[in-house]
Amino acid sequence: MPQTSFLAAAPQVGIRHITVADGPEFTARVRESTALHQPWLFPPTGLENFTAYATRLIEDPTRHGFLVCTRDGGLAGFININNVVEGAFWSGALGYGVFAHAAGRGLMREGLRLVVDHAFGTLGLHRLEINVQPGNAASVALARSAGFRLEGYSPKFLYVDGAWRDHERWARTAEMPAPR
Repeated sequence: MPQTSFLAAAPQVGIRHITVADGPEFTARVRESTALHQPWLFPPTGLENFTAYATRLIEDPTRHGFLVCTRDGGLAGFININNVVEGAFWSGALGYGVFAHAAGRGLMREGLRLVVDHAFGTLGLHRLEINVQPGNAASVALARSAGFRLEGYSPKFLYVDGAWRDHERWARTAEMPAPR
């Protein structure tokens, strides 16, 4: 996909909305990345599950799905804003995953910064949260590098891989300065 179709771009990546047509490449990348994602994350590996996942992100106004793409349009990862609440709260919860071929190259750091800017700008959100299992060092490092602050610890917060898992709660508000 050419750069002009990105919602926003950085030196290495651009972001765009997820589409149902992304299923074949997305699911192939997920299957290649199983060892990297588990036990933290279980994105869809088959087209039927992907279609349901993408459709929720596209049709549900409380969700926004983004793909982090290399400048030539290849998929590097994904970032979702879930549980968007308007009114006095104006917040959302971020979830993300990098694909194995793109890990460790700074692509998700750039992509996350683009999504955060989009969330605070275009979407008008005031607060974003990232809930991370404490043992997921790479995810914690990504949250920290994007300027999120550790706000707390939530025991048995999310049901992941057959059990309720503890999570650290990282957050950033629109008025916080962007990291350098």
